[in-house]
Amino acid sequence: MHPTRKLFVLPRSTYYEPDQRQGASLIRARKPFLIKNVITGLVMFGITASIYVYTIRAVSQDEFEDVKVPEAPGRGVSKEVGGK
Repeated sequence: MHPTRKLFVLPRSTYYEPDQRQGASLIRARKPFLIKNVITGLVMFGITASIYVYTIRAVSQDEFEDVKVPEAPGRGVSKEVGGK
């Protein structure tokens, strides 16, 4: 049998309050990056939205008049039963 080892348990430090709200230290740590993060988020949203709008407009311009649409099932060539 292996002897039991005592593990050193480090106290858990967190930036959140017991009710899962941000603590004051976390707010202070994030404050210098707030403007940069908002600008980056807006740029990423703008790029994504512009790609989406471009794609929708490009697809809506397609015309499918040259594509043959098959007939509905059961209305095509009829099969004779009995080989007559």
